[in-house]
Amino acid sequence: MKVLGVLIISAFALTAAYEKAVPVKDMPAGKRINGRITNGYPAYEGKVPYIVALRFESGNGGWNCGGSIIGHEWVLTAAHCTYGASYVNINYGAVWRHQPQFTHVSSDMITHPDYDTGNLRNDIALIRTPHVDFWSLVNKVELPRYDDRYNNFYGWWALLSGWGATSDTSGMTDYLNCVDIQISDNSVCMDYYGSHFITENSLCYATPENKGSCGGDSGGPLVLHDGNRQVGIVSFGSADGCLSNGPKGLTRVTGYLDWIRDHTGISY
Repeated sequence: MKVLGVLIISAFALTAAYEKAVPVKDMPAGKRINGRITNGYPAYEGKVPYIVALRFESGNGGWNCGGSIIGHEWVLTAAHCTYGASYVNINYGAVWRHQPQFTHVSSDMITHPDYDTGNLRNDIALIRTPHVDFWSLVNKVELPRYDDRYNNFYGWWALLSGWGATSDTSGMTDYLNCVDIQISDNSVCMDYYGSHFITENSLCYATPENKGSCGGDSGGPLVLHDGNRQVGIVSFGSADGCLSNGPKGLTRVTGYLDWIRDHTGISY
């Protein structure tokens, strides 16, 4: 019994050594942020024509996320954004969040059936939309090819974009911002959060300069500089806040290409 007690205590201590992960939309922002999507830079009109601003509504209130256009009738986002929502307002072609080119409303949301609210696994969702025509300010982002499904992308540079919070009191920013990040080895997030949150279907990036996503950026796209394909969906970060220097986790899109294809018919 003493040995069992020691093992239980040791296991608890090992679990407690990891930091808690929370959905990015729920991360505390802190009051020292001076750069929107956390130390990023303003986007120019048309730089990220695939991003959409999402406002979800339910009987218990609403929340903001980001998403990406992947087809004429489809938006890709995080499951923790669609979970519990009754409908969503989709703003297209916006640089100023409240001044989109046009808006659609949808209640047709497909949350991954194995999404786990406890460990944020399978944090991916689809939104079916009315048909959208593409042009310079509103366009789709391509997904990875099937040839890339086993590519870990470690060391690759990619673009994050969104309207994430700038402080505890200001809420989301009105202007779209971007940040360039380098994808890390998953071990960086594994050492921080543990295997409870990090799986082969995760992507990770370190934040030594506090650059990255913050509250309101959930569901937004991570798009490779080389090839302009979306490989990640903003998922979670440290409960200590956006300025904690904790690495951030994303849903790895290559782990869900079959699921996306089965629902949308989109594949490369």
